Amino acid sequence: MKHAPIFDKETLEKGNKLFARPARFLLSVADLSQLPADDKKEIAFVGRSNVGKSTLINALFNNKNMAKTSSTPGRTQQLNYFNLDDVLYLVDLPGYGYAKAPTTEAKKWQDMIFVYLKGRANLQRVFLLVDSRHGLKRVDTDAMTMLDKAAVPYQIVFTKSDKISYKELVKGMDDAQKSLKFHPAGNPLILAVSAEKQQGVENVRAEIAKLL
Repeated sequence: MKHAPIFDKETLEKGNKLFARPARFLLSVADLSQLPADDKKEIAFVGRSNVGKSTLINALFNNKNMAKTSSTPGRTQQLNYFNLDDVLYLVDLPGYGYAKAPTTEAKKWQDMIFVYLKGRANLQRVFLLVDSRHGLKRVDTDAMTMLDKAAVPYQIVFTKSDKISYKELVKGMDDAQKSLKFHPAGNPLILAVSAEKQQGVENVRAEIAKLL
């Protein structure tokens, strides 16, 4: 399933050029005292475990080795920072909603994420990833509420969109659009991607480039 560009050619080119610049993994943050200086704009990715965050980050950079992927849900337990040519930080946040994670550990991650969200002045936007096959779940809407409370702008991205029919994708996105009406920090524009097939990825790049 192809996703038509939703931005003009100039905006798409700006996004593609941005992500063609040098990028590198910077560090993993296990404690917020380890956060880098907030002297660069920052965007973050969050979502249920195994939603495809690392895969999307790799697709954005067009480098399958940039972020480590795993078939084991809940593998990302730290905030993983990537430096895009010293102009932007991309942050891969710990996945949520993994049932087998110890309750105390899951609570620790959630508390850390909330403090990070609320206190990171340079954070421009959070991209909240949703598995197209499942649509918004309670854990997703809980995350949306947390983002609302932290007053952090966020935008929903439906991942793995090649795994379902176009009709199913539209229904899932329509349902999410209805939910967004009750979440003031949410961006009304929902994006859809298939990171594995590089479909819709340039729209995410363009959206990020607009924030610089």
